Order: sequence, then structure tokens, then C-alpha cells
Amino acid sequence: MSRRDRDREGGRDRDGKGGRGRDGRRGTGSPVTVTVCRGCCCGTEAKHPGVDHAGQYERLRTAVGSAGRVRAVTCLDVCTQSNVVVVGPSSEGRAAGGRPVWLGFVLMDEMIDDIAAWVHAGGPGLADPPGLLDLQLISVSRRVREGLAE
Repeated sequence: MSRRDRDREGGRDRDGKGGRGRDGRRGTGSPVTVTVCRGCCCGTEAKHPGVDHAGQYERLRTAVGSAGRVRAVTCLDVCTQSNVVVVGPSSEGRAAGGRPVWLGFVLMDEMIDDIAAWVHAGGPGLADPPGLLDLQLISVSRRVREGLAE
């Protein structure tokens, strides 16, 4: 049954349980997604000497663990504010009004820890950014924002 058909039938799937598994629990939907810009100027020694970019990426993946998904992309096209990270809401967070949050100048290990803590707390829509992450918020053009696959 397609998602559209389930929506028309009030979220019920073939077994009439509304997306619940055999054990009766609701599916988890999509997790919080952390998109890390790497490959252009973000994540390069030339732009940010002395920052262990590969180490930060692995640290983020390890710290997020199964609470979310971390992926690297080649360029988010906001090079003036590198290193850029986008924290996208989970399905539950999006339903609660959460939208992707763009963070710039993510260069310190403490920021990596705060991003991971935010993912574990539920991410956009379910929890406020911890620590000083609210100071890292950046605005991007609609052209850039709409060009990012969700």
C-alpha cells in the first residue's frame, strides 16, 4: 500500500494497524539527519588549518550513533560560513513544526558535542539547540535551501 493510500485511509495499512509493526509498536519514521559539508572549502586544511576535519566527522558519527543519521556532502554552497552543518528534523520533529537548521563556523569539538546532544534530545521541533549552538545559526538563500535534497 502506498503512503498516499495510507493517508487517504487514515493511516491504516493492510493489517489495519495504522503503520504499527507485528509487536503493535509504531514505526520510528525517519531519524534526525545531520548533513556535514565536506569536499569544497569546508573540511579542508587550506581554509581551516589546525582543525582535524576527518576526526570531527568521525567523532560526530560516533557520538550520534543510532540516534540519528550523519552524512557528508560535497558542498552546501555557503562557503563564506564554513564549516557548515545542517540538522534536519526527524519525522516526529517535522510533525511538531521542526525545519532544517543551518549551522555555520562549526570548528570546535564542543560544537560537535552539542550537535550530538541535540540529536539525542530529539533535534529540531522537539528540543532547543543546546549550549551555544544558537549562536551558530546561519541564514541561507532560498536557492541554496531548496536545492538541498531532504
